[in-house]
Amino acid sequence: MSDKQKIRVLVVDDEPDIVEILTYNLKKEGYEVEAAEDGIKAVKKAIKFQPDVILLDIMMPQQDGVETCRQIREIPELKNTFIIFLTARSEEYSEVAAFDVGADDYITKPIKPRALMSRIAALFRRESKKEQEFSQIKIKDLTIDRTSYTIDKAGKTITLPKKEFELLYFLAKNPNMVFSRDDLLQNIWGADVFVLARTVDVHIRKVREKIGEDYITTVKGVGYKFELN
Repeated sequence: MSDKQKIRVLVVDDEPDIVEILTYNLKKEGYEVEAAEDGIKAVKKAIKFQPDVILLDIMMPQQDGVETCRQIREIPELKNTFIIFLTARSEEYSEVAAFDVGADDYITKPIKPRALMSRIAALFRRESKKEQEFSQIKIKDLTIDRTSYTIDKAGKTITLPKKEFELLYFLAKNPNMVFSRDDLLQNIWGADVFVLARTVDVHIRKVREKIGEDYITTVKGVGYKFELN
């Protein structure tokens, strides 16, 4: 998506000053912006506004950002929406929780508007690059369709959240190759996003729960691979 005029951003934060400064800077860059002050309102507004990007605070009244992200990720129409967490909390468990429910990035307050704009642009650059790849992979008894973010397994359709799908797609595209956690973090989340290595383990576990244990193999002390044999 190259035309910023068409990119919609939903800012979700209970601090009016933060909403004001982010809204001002985003609009100045040409983005279309809406705002919500808590998680419950954010979910309702996201359904109506259909944002391309959601900037989401973690600590909010009514409903926190982690639960809000989890609910948004269950809405099919928003499966491709980028979610960037904005938070004053730097504890490891907050970061793990954010990526566990499907965050694309995680930025600690105080937020520098210029740096934030660069992070948003980087998300779209990576997405544009991925869209140039083959849209479908047929491997073993799986058909992995990048257009719909679905997997067909013996006639049964399985839907995965975006990052889980991308992880499976990447491994299946490179069968029998072993990738370390750092390799997977760089290829799936990007070099400019700081993500803990255990986030990969959580996503691998969730993929296995949904498609079965016979596809992704753990190579002890090294990483993971899609087993073709």
